[in-house]
Amino acid sequence: MKKISVLLLVVIGFTSFAQETKALFEEKITKKVTMGYVLQLPENTKEKYPLIVFLHGSGERGTDLELVKAHSPFTYQNLIKEPFAILAPQCPEGIWWDTEVVYELIKKTIAKNNIDPSRVYLTGLSMGGWGTWKLALEHPELFAAVAPVCAPVDRMMLFTAEKLKSKPIRIFHGALDDVVTPDNSIEMFQKLKGIGANVELTIFSNDNHNSWDSTYSNPEFYTWLFQQHQ
Repeated sequence: MKKISVLLLVVIGFTSFAQETKALFEEKITKKVTMGYVLQLPENTKEKYPLIVFLHGSGERGTDLELVKAHSPFTYQNLIKEPFAILAPQCPEGIWWDTEVVYELIKKTIAKNNIDPSRVYLTGLSMGGWGTWKLALEHPELFAAVAPVCAPVDRMMLFTAEKLKSKPIRIFHGALDDVVTPDNSIEMFQKLKGIGANVELTIFSNDNHNSWDSTYSNPEFYTWLFQQHQ
């Protein structure tokens, strides 16, 4: 009798576990986000003006907004002769760019100011270069031109590169970069070039990870940028 009772317990335990539920979970989930930013607008101009969106690197994360201007077009804005605006959000400490939040910030900035929506340009360096690729691939319709600098590139970016086929793109990297190797930019360039994209790659032979100064200190960069229209 003991053997039979043990056997029955095993069978009952097994059959009670074998239950399957198939259902659809549907729920609206909202989140509250906070992101600081610096917005510089031109003075005394009635005409619509272009907007440069700049995404900083990992070293400028946090809450000190002065940091976002440290390595950026802010430093070289005297090279730009026409009125323009520049928007530089700040990524919170400990995370990488939340491009959904940045996208909403850009849209609100355009809506509230006299910005020409056909002349919105996106650039960023290092972690911000990664954010530049990610945001441009998610919302290619928003930007007239894209310029990543010393940017990491992931597999998904290469897989979805087709979305940027018609977008003017300039990629910049240092040949001696041992933080984000130039292979990242070379591979993305080759992928885009292979699908017929309007893309150019500049490798600075003497630059390490800091290829942003070589990029943003060149007046020709801004000449090219502001020639692009949607």
